[in-house]
Amino acid sequence: MSFAEIHASYPWEKVLQSIQAKTPSDVQRAIMRAENGQCDLEDFQALISPAATPYLETLARLSQEKTLRRFGRTIQLFAPAYLSNECQNVCTYCGFSAGNKIPRRTLNPAEILREAGALKKLGFEHVLLLTGESNKIAVPYFTAALDLLRPHFSSLSMEVQPLETAEYLELRKHGLNAVLVYQETYHKETYQQHHPKGRKSDFAWRLDAPDRIGQAGVHKIGLGALFGLEDWRTECFFTALHLQWLERKHWRSRFSVSFPRLRPHEGNLSPKVEMTDRHLVQAICAFRIFNGELELTLSTRESPAFRNHAFKCGVTTMSAGSRTNPGGYAEGKEASLEQFAIEDERSPEEIAAMLREAGYETIWKDWDLSYDQPAASVL
Repeated sequence: MSFAEIHASYPWEKVLQSIQAKTPSDVQRAIMRAENGQCDLEDFQALISPAATPYLETLARLSQEKTLRRFGRTIQLFAPAYLSNECQNVCTYCGFSAGNKIPRRTLNPAEILREAGALKKLGFEHVLLLTGESNKIAVPYFTAALDLLRPHFSSLSMEVQPLETAEYLELRKHGLNAVLVYQETYHKETYQQHHPKGRKSDFAWRLDAPDRIGQAGVHKIGLGALFGLEDWRTECFFTALHLQWLERKHWRSRFSVSFPRLRPHEGNLSPKVEMTDRHLVQAICAFRIFNGELELTLSTRESPAFRNHAFKCGVTTMSAGSRTNPGGYAEGKEASLEQFAIEDERSPEEIAAMLREAGYETIWKDWDLSYDQPAASVL
């Protein structure tokens, strides 16, 4: 059974009603079970429910304890590197949407290497490669980019259009370590409203992409929803449901969850549902309590003041010094249009200093080239 079939068996409104109906007693029970190392999807619903709001400090304490036990006082830093803003999809919330009349650009090999040089000077060893979704920017381009960058970085992740299993297998051969595919929203009707044209309009194709990534044996799989399109609590539940299903099927892979909130862009879509700072902290804590092994990411979409405090609640990974336009590191923001506006514009060095002051160690590398070699050649 595919996850698309699993997803269809959970009516959105029924899940929403179940979350809204949770009581303080349900929250207290979930906390007690979590303290004893137990937390199922029913408990997760309680932890993200309105009834859990008065317990936020308790959730934060428990989340932080679980994070420190598993990951210690460490935060991994990474940089998103945009290789192209060409896109054939129409997405109402994205600056790269095909309907936006903007100059399009795809970096050539020399430009990719210039970006690599700028990122290396900033100290990065972990880079997330991103593009719009265009037929012109496909597997041959991705493999060439990986081949160019692999000698210079210890960890390469990608966030591009969903691919076939065989294509993910091919990218693995060229040094790909992780793939992120965000569903944007798990509400099918809302998904269709915000993705009216292009391959991305196929809800089920995108929904089952993480399964294809797992079938290809990719080391890490990233999930998430774009908060603001629909009810954030229900989005969190479906993300947790997706995560649990994937972990049981693809237990050799690691998993991460990100928490992007809708940001200003070319088009300026206003959020349908507000997710406040307290809501976001609640979501982070709930995911950490639900899954102690999970990597949780907080991006530069958030403000410096928020990131300075929220990371302690369960986050393990943060972006720093981000540029969301092709050529942005070597040439600056003016190189091309950004996908969305970032809020935390501090340099990686400033982020690392903030972490040190808080008593945390900055991790620039979470992968080694030797891991890519067959076991016999390593021994």
